[in-house]
Amino acid sequence: MEYQDEPFPALIEKRVDGEPDISARERAVLEACRRKNLGDLRMLAETPGGFVTDRVRQRAWPVLLGLPTDTEASLDAPTWKELPRHRDEDQVKLDVNRAFIYYPQHQNDAELERQKDELSSLILEVLRRYPYLCYFQGYHDICQVLLLVLPPVLRAPAVARLSALRIRDFMLPSLTPAISQLRLIPDILRAADPALYRHLSSTEPFFALSGTLTMYAHDITTLGEISRLFDVLLAREPVFSVYMFAAIVRSRRDELFDTPRDEPEMLHSILSKLPRPLDLESLIAAAMALIDAHPPEKLQSWRSISKASVLKTARDADRCTAQSMADGERFFRRQLRELAWLERQDKILAELWRYRRPAGAVGIAVLVGVVAVLLRRPGAAWAGGPLAYVSALLVRLGR
Repeated sequence: MEYQDEPFPALIEKRVDGEPDISARERAVLEACRRKNLGDLRMLAETPGGFVTDRVRQRAWPVLLGLPTDTEASLDAPTWKELPRHRDEDQVKLDVNRAFIYYPQHQNDAELERQKDELSSLILEVLRRYPYLCYFQGYHDICQVLLLVLPPVLRAPAVARLSALRIRDFMLPSLTPAISQLRLIPDILRAADPALYRHLSSTEPFFALSGTLTMYAHDITTLGEISRLFDVLLAREPVFSVYMFAAIVRSRRDELFDTPRDEPEMLHSILSKLPRPLDLESLIAAAMALIDAHPPEKLQSWRSISKASVLKTARDADRCTAQSMADGERFFRRQLRELAWLERQDKILAELWRYRRPAGAVGIAVLVGVVAVLLRRPGAAWAGGPLAYVSALLVRLGR
């Protein structure tokens, strides 16, 4: 399906409120879309105003997400309703029932129910077509924004690519990758604002979970603001969202210093809610300055981020746009294996502690057996290397 100019026939128009004519920016965005010039689109997304209108976003967002031009053909038979039910559909229903609280303003209950049905269908289509993805609470907030901005034919393909290639870390069966992203925020603050970092040192960065997990769609209450923020979040690499929250924290510096550092619950309460009013343009500029001055590769916690995480597989936004859905599933499977390995490691550490004072060789033999079972590897294969390390560690612990 080729993008045509017909949906945007009247781009040369004067604003009657005395503000400058914005048609030049609209034309610039559409020209960048026509040429698929991601650099120009990124620049336009970052500068004040972003893509300006939803009719222009209908062209820009699909380009940034790398939608193929044969979108309609890719959604041929079977229809999503014929596919097996996804395991998370009951939770989807519960969340959709709570959707559209702030926007748009529906004329009546029938209109609201129709839009909830559309949102439910959008989410279920993506989950049934890509059943490896796990639904998370707040996903419906993200999908709601794309539903309200994009035309129907582009919604499911756009949400699918966003899910597999840009927010994949959140669609795993564990929150561990999401928490790993949050660990970057203290590192950013330590590099950019040591005094503020020290003041917040007793506060875990979980205050940023809702914002980063939902691309801020759960916390921003106007469609205009969240659409504007999506311009830059879709144009930039996924790690930009983390820097955005670090910029939000720094914007509240005075308020935070007015709260004693030995009251982490109060600090957490302040940080878990976005400031009002929300000066998006200043925050976007501040986040860009932070990522330029302190790129993630220089942050200590970056080493703990999985190589299969979207933060690394989509570190280059242009490369992410060119990735396929098959790439997304491959990275997902790799992360899934890593999570299973980490779970086994935790079990091993628990057993190490349990047998920290074993009865000599018998205790060592027991532990070796436990390790072999947990790792599902033959004991003989671990006669050297890891087994020797475990044995030596066990001897030290038993002294």
